[in-house]
Amino acid sequence: MKQLGLPELTDQQVEEVSLIAEEAARKYVFSKVPPKKIETLNISSETEGTGPVTLTIDVDIVLSPSMRDFNVKKLADEAVDEAFGSAEKYLRELTCHSHK
Repeated sequence: MKQLGLPELTDQQVEEVSLIAEEAARKYVFSKVPPKKIETLNISSETEGTGPVTLTIDVDIVLSPSMRDFNVKKLADEAVDEAFGSAEKYLRELTCHSHK
């Protein structure tokens, strides 16, 4: 992630950015594949540090056999991109509020 010039994050903010990232990835996957076609969906995020923050997001998806022609790797990569985008948006909002 890019440097955003953030103040140090509180433990609550660190937890919040992880939750936002995970939820964004989950919403993205469900927007592309019906939940009944997903056998396994594991999304994890790990946030290290408070300034700078390192965010790691993993998306593991197993689709039902009827979805064998679907590009699961691309879906997982796009879900990760969506998660990072949402996390960055949240962090930018924190930056704006800290400069007021």
